[in-house]
Amino acid sequence: MNSTKKHIHYLGWIATFTAFLMYVSYIPQILDNLNGIKTNPTQPITAAINCFLWVCYGLLKEEKDWPIAIANSPGVVFGLIAFFSAL
Repeated sequence: MNSTKKHIHYLGWIATFTAFLMYVSYIPQILDNLNGIKTNPTQPITAAINCFLWVCYGLLKEEKDWPIAIANSPGVVFGLIAFFSAL
């Protein structure tokens, strides 16, 4: 693997980690929703749909794009939980 490909590979996994953290940050919103402090459900359902599409893209490519699929997987789960708990 040449130097540029190596850097891009690491960048992909760093971006995966930060995206994972972004979606895990829904946990406080979910807890607020469950404790009766309801939030707007529009953003989490939009994020869940967007993440689902990116997961599909990453897994359905001929050469799977694991960083994209992994980074967006928690967005599907936590986005849906935040959405349904906000209702």
